[in-house]
Amino acid sequence: MLADLPALITAYYALEPDPQRTDHAVSFGTSGHRGSALHGSFNQAHVLAITEAICRYRKLSGIDGPLHLGIDTHALSRPAFATALEVLAAHEVAVRIAHDDGYTPTPVVSHAILVHNRGRTEHLADGIIISPSHNPPEDGGFKYNPPNGGPADVGVTKWIQDQANALLKEGVGGVMRRSYERALRAPTTERYDFRSAYVEDLSAVIDMEAIAGASVRIGADPLGGASVSYWPAIAERYGLDLTIVNDEVDATFRFMSLDWDGRIRMDPSSSYAMQRLIALREQFDVAFACDADADRHGIVTRSGGLMQPNHYLAVAIDYLFRNRPQWPRHARVGKTLVSSQMIDRVAARLGRELYEVPVGFKWFVDGLLDGSLGFGGEESAGASFVRRNGSVWTTDKDGMVPALLSAEITARTGRDPSLHYEEMTAVFGEPAYDRVEAPASAAQKARLSKLSPDQIRADELAGEPITAKLSQAPGNGGAVGGVKVVTESGWFAARPSGTEDIYKIYVESFRGREHLARIVEEAQAIVGEALR
Repeated sequence: MLADLPALITAYYALEPDPQRTDHAVSFGTSGHRGSALHGSFNQAHVLAITEAICRYRKLSGIDGPLHLGIDTHALSRPAFATALEVLAAHEVAVRIAHDDGYTPTPVVSHAILVHNRGRTEHLADGIIISPSHNPPEDGGFKYNPPNGGPADVGVTKWIQDQANALLKEGVGGVMRRSYERALRAPTTERYDFRSAYVEDLSAVIDMEAIAGASVRIGADPLGGASVSYWPAIAERYGLDLTIVNDEVDATFRFMSLDWDGRIRMDPSSSYAMQRLIALREQFDVAFACDADADRHGIVTRSGGLMQPNHYLAVAIDYLFRNRPQWPRHARVGKTLVSSQMIDRVAARLGRELYEVPVGFKWFVDGLLDGSLGFGGEESAGASFVRRNGSVWTTDKDGMVPALLSAEITARTGRDPSLHYEEMTAVFGEPAYDRVEAPASAAQKARLSKLSPDQIRADELAGEPITAKLSQAPGNGGAVGGVKVVTESGWFAARPSGTEDIYKIYVESFRGREHLARIVEEAQAIVGEALR
């Protein structure tokens, strides 16, 4: 069933969250606060409270440069944009908004923050992105990126979250705001050409000349999201043979094929959501899509169809570290704890140190910023990497740059990324990978997040001795928010979702599908026992 947009917008303004209900509270997960107006979890009161809290945080931290405000194409994004701007203008915060009232992808906001702050020590910029990413059409989302350009760390988000929830309990009637019309006309509100600044800079991170010179035939699908106006601008600027397979923007996202559970999600890593582009794969040398805020990528090749995110991450890492001679030798490979061990093997062959962290792109921010990481990637198809000269590009996930990299790989090697992955499996073996999702209540998610290695009594997993039980990531010692169990040729990790009422089990085996199925079965039993 399509989202009822009039009911959704009415609920945004009309429903008041109950501050006594935990499911109505502001909660910053791995990617900001998300919820739905229909459920009392993303309403005007939430946006008023969060924006007021961000204004207080900026004042406390001495942040007084421009705040870059971006939105995606979800139905709740524009109303939330108006609410946020009303508060920001009342606080006389210098705000940059899209010059054409258009959509601004997450990586473009990160890029703009970093470009402004380059070489500065004062009057630093930050940003807000209003987007629930790939979530269903009825959802809304609100993210804060401090002056480092990336997702705010746990200390910052907890402070903002606590302040916002205190405001909800007090009542948001006292939050300072101006009318939307006055906020748009305020001298502190600046129209800024985000798109041109980002597009003009792309050649610093991708070999655009190689793509154009090889006449790579490219298909791009914005999935109805914020990248919709970026692909034609990129194609025109660099002379690419790029076809946009669908440029429709409709907040119901009615053009999307249904995801695994019958719901609409703009998830470029889902074979269900990517049916249209997969069906067109023979028309292009390589094709790709991004989600609604363009911070995730999905790669479709003629030879292999939709690539699993882990497969493409491994190919991208291998290619980049071999073809970026200006990258420093100390630059590491960043991966999340639930990404494929194929990446471990690739990094070892490259002679690069692996930096393994918990789920959440915020763990890569500092490394991308100072160049100690060349690449940071998540199994959920989120990644970014440094410029060709080794300096920072974005510190938030950038779906468009990994997408364009697939065209660079095809142009410079004459083989698409799927063929490169086949060559890898001939060397390292072919892993089988799966992610299992199931509904979980807030209480069950809380129990799972506190699961410790001591609670796992098993000594074997799928017939192999367990070599490690981890609740902290090896790279930075960060809490996993669940547990990872490792054997010689397989592993599983279980953790609650930070944005949805589900839990996830990630599983991999280098011994094939049958062994993978055994790991899944035993992992589900372990998690099931923990949730009881």
